[in-house]
Amino acid sequence: MGDTRVTGCLEILNGDFEGMRYELSSDETLIGRNPTTDITLLDEGISREHTMVLYDEVDAEYVIEDLQSTNGTKVNGKRVRSATLTQGDEIQIGSTRFRFILGE
Repeated sequence: MGDTRVTGCLEILNGDFEGMRYELSSDETLIGRNPTTDITLLDEGISREHTMVLYDEVDAEYVIEDLQSTNGTKVNGKRVRSATLTQGDEIQIGSTRFRFILGE
């Protein structure tokens, strides 16, 4: 059996790292200020371990989960605890904005 997973990525939309892309190649991608996170952001509005992007193999989809961060996680302008990501969704963590891209 081959791996038919469509890989997603997050592209930064603002700030010094605008245009930078992070591939979501593992089942869990931890985002935060802590240097041990998978995606480390130098943003004072972000918790040390702020949010997690999970890949659900059963449903073949990506889900973002806020890790009870102080400032929350927004998807398309709405604060979420957990949300399934779809192509083009805009995610805001602190003052950093990302676009979710599927299979590029």
